[in-house]
Amino acid sequence: MVQYAVTLKDGDWTVFGDGAPLAAGLSRSAAIQMAKDLAFEAEERGEAVELLIQGYYGNMSRKMTGVAGD
Repeated sequence: MVQYAVTLKDGDWTVFGDGAPLAAGLSRSAAIQMAKDLAFEAEERGEAVELLIQGYYGNMSRKMTGVAGD
């Protein structure tokens, strides 16, 4: 399973992949689009994906897709 997250860090929106920062200094919408694109590519490879997106007030939404090996 791969995990992508969009969080507000040090005043900037950052995209993380499996805990490592992939891109920083993005707008929230650009960060979400990048994470969704990465998740789609992982799903195309047959990987299960967990997508976490932080809201403006700190709440997190979570979406899980597929299970590797299905």
